[in-house]
Amino acid sequence: MTPEVTPEVTGEVTPEVRLLRAVSGEMTRQHLQELLDLKNDEHFRKSYLLPALQAGLIEMTIPDKPRSSKQRYRLTPAGSEYLKRIGLSSNECG
Repeated sequence: MTPEVTPEVTGEVTPEVRLLRAVSGEMTRQHLQELLDLKNDEHFRKSYLLPALQAGLIEMTIPDKPRSSKQRYRLTPAGSEYLKRIGLSSNECG
């Protein structure tokens, strides 16, 4: 099952796309937030992290302990495929 993702290939870069482009390997929430230059934890969680998780584009390394201090996030195969489909690769923060 491939999740349908709302962002279309237009000039607009959505929060999810910005997040996907920042993910490299397994990363902490704090590191991702810093890479995207976002100061507000709640805004990052609601606008970036949760939509990407719900769409199946990123995943938690410890899904049964979402609040673990060792929690990391990584691209899923669907997230990698989505970036390829729109012509981007990870680590192209924008």
